[in-house]
Amino acid sequence: MASKIKVDQIQTADGTGTIALQNQLSGMTGASMPTGSVLQVVQAVNTVRDIISATSFTATSKTQTITPSSTSSKILVFCSYVINDNTTSDVTGYTTIYRGSTNLGNSTYGIGKLRATNTRMETTQSIMYLDSPASTSAQTYTLYFRATSANAFELPGNPGQHNTLTLMEIAG
Repeated sequence: MASKIKVDQIQTADGTGTIALQNQLSGMTGASMPTGSVLQVVQAVNTVRDIISATSFTATSKTQTITPSSTSSKILVFCSYVINDNTTSDVTGYTTIYRGSTNLGNSTYGIGKLRATNTRMETTQSIMYLDSPASTSAQTYTLYFRATSANAFELPGNPGQHNTLTLMEIAG
């Protein structure tokens, strides 16, 4: 059974006043939270294998949607993914995040970079980006990837490994 504390007032530490508590928290909304407060968190966990065969930014299956409660809210995007290279030659990969059709990173280099040199490698990578969509419409974020040579990378490296895309609405 959950515990409850019922009081009508709290006295200040120095005893000079009281704080009335009638309905202080009822009706609390995201808009009334202080700047920097986390308003909501959504996460997609994905184990689908994506083979990156394009040298231009291409959508992966790592995607998630959030609906901001205010136009002043910011969205913190955090993506963690397992990746391995499919070749034993020098190859570079770039990751970025798209909001809808908008690339949030650099059009050539994205937000993150991975370099493999003459060896097969597997690693966990992560990228983070703070976005300001200025909208209360649903916003879809997707991890995009490109490689410097075709069929160079796989996400995740092995079946069953988890990739996560986490979105946090932050009060603005």
